[in-house]
Amino acid sequence: MLQSNASMITEIHLLGFRNLKHLNILIFIVLLVIYCLTISSNFLIVVIVTKSKSLHSAMYIFLTQLSLSDIMMATSIDPNLLHVVLVEHITVSFGGCLTQFYFFSASLALESLLLTVMSYDRYMAISSPLHYNAIMNYIFCLKLIVFSWFLSFSSILNHVIAVCNLEFCGPNVIDHFFCDLSPLLELSCSDTSIVQTEVTVLTIPMAAIPFMFIIASYSSIIYTILRIPSGTGRQKAFSTCSSHLTVVSIFYGTLLCTYMVPTRGQSLTASKVLSLLYTVVIPLVNPLIYSLRNSSIKEAVRVTRVKQVAKTRHPIAAMLCCA
Repeated sequence: MLQSNASMITEIHLLGFRNLKHLNILIFIVLLVIYCLTISSNFLIVVIVTKSKSLHSAMYIFLTQLSLSDIMMATSIDPNLLHVVLVEHITVSFGGCLTQFYFFSASLALESLLLTVMSYDRYMAISSPLHYNAIMNYIFCLKLIVFSWFLSFSSILNHVIAVCNLEFCGPNVIDHFFCDLSPLLELSCSDTSIVQTEVTVLTIPMAAIPFMFIIASYSSIIYTILRIPSGTGRQKAFSTCSSHLTVVSIFYGTLLCTYMVPTRGQSLTASKVLSLLYTVVIPLVNPLIYSLRNSSIKEAVRVTRVKQVAKTRHPIAAMLCCA
């Protein structure tokens, strides 16, 4: 991700939220709280799943990867966002801008693939419960995770290399709070049609196909649930995938509103607010949805808390608790 020799731009100015100068301090405080909550809540899920043997199943293994993806997303965007809000605009190096774009885009692609993998996991748990443990074993889950990380990072790397080969002769101002692809291409004085075509093609395996796979999975899940004779059984079956379905709806709904809705006639402020939803809000909302709506995670948190209290108050009680 080094700067191309053909590039004439050495630094880029991010303007941030120029129309909200009178609210900068308030916005900074809110975003700082959100960032701290995002990192702590996602990290907590990783720790809880890792330490709780009752959560060592495919669904929660995938959940830890989703939390890591959210941490990476927040870390690639929020620090610069806080800076640009506090000082109204900042200057970043061209290489730093490309680095932010790379990790942001890779985490976005990774989240799409992980949500797809998790939908397959829910499909197997409900449609084939007798074969679930045999199919969704640790080795198979590990292969899916490695494939998701590798595909997302390698595919986005190709785009970054393509952008590096463009000529950037100015202007060097982006009226946004982070380095997204479209604002970057607007700074280029080269023909960007090839890069734009590559991006369009990439959305097929990284977004369109996963989205259609998720729809197909949940169509089959709903069909299977409706065939369960008892109402209690249907409610229990649906509760196992309700959190994931909520996260999928928020994730793809936000992306569709941001990238599919025509931007003509849309103010820059509205575009930035939409971008805040999937760069800042979604990484915070995901762990909250899974923790608040998942009884197993809440129970694991309670048990961990009891063990920690017992450990700090009485070493012997801690030994009995962990036994």
